[in-house]
This record gives sequence, structure tokens and C-alpha cells, in this order.
Amino acid sequence: MASPISNICSSGTTEVDFTLNVMDTKKRKRMESNRESARRSRIRKQNHLYDLNSKVILFRKQNSNILKEINMATQHLLNIEAENSILRTQTMELSHRLESLYEILNSICCTAAGSLASNHGFSDMDPFALAYTSCHPIAAAPDEAMLQYS
Repeated sequence: MASPISNICSSGTTEVDFTLNVMDTKKRKRMESNRESARRSRIRKQNHLYDLNSKVILFRKQNSNILKEINMATQHLLNIEAENSILRTQTMELSHRLESLYEILNSICCTAAGSLASNHGFSDMDPFALAYTSCHPIAAAPDEAMLQYS
């Protein structure tokens, strides 16, 4: 028969083995759970990185398109400014020409009026030519489109 001391030793070892076995099982489960959690975390990181890279590509395309539109708008602005400058120059030139024409017309009027006064109201000039020496500004003929609405 076995001695009571050997029963205590054998039952103590069995309990210790069982406790160690339970601890090993819990430790293994915890390690597996940690590995699975780390794997899921890596997958989430990869997906997040993929999404960020996709956004970077999209933003670069949008940025490129915006830069193209800015360049086109800038070129259009420069063209309009150049055209505007030309039109201002032409306006000034035409204003000077008109001023010169008024001066010429005024000079002709004064000359014609002076010659009429020196001849006491009688002139050798053609009466139809006097119509052209009037001191009134010349008005442009009405446009046909304007006459339509009258």
C-alpha cells in the first residue's frame, strides 16, 4: 500500500501539473488572441495606407487640373489686358483725330465767316459750298437698325 506521504506528493504534483497546464492553455490563448489582434491591426493599417495613397493621387490630379485652369485664366486675362490696352490707345488716337477735325472745322468756319463779312454779306463762293462751312458739329447718320424701332 502506498504511504500517505506518497499520496500527498503525487496528488500535489497532479494539481501543480493541472494548474500549469491551465496556465499554459490561457497563455497560449492570450498569445493567439494577441497575434490575431496584431494581424487585424496590420490589415487596418494597410487599408488605411491604401486609402491615403488613393487620396494623394486624387488630390494631385485635382491640383494639376486647378493649376491648368489657373494658367488658362491667367493667359486669358493677359490677352484681355493687351486687347484693352490696344482699345485705349485707339480711343485716345481717335479722340485726338476728332479734336483735330473740330479744330479744322472751326478754322474753316472762321475763315468762311470772315470772308463773308469782308464782302459785306456777298460772296463769290458757291452757295452749296457754304453748307459745308457751318460751325455745327457733324452728326453721324442714323443706323438702319435704329430706324426699325421708331
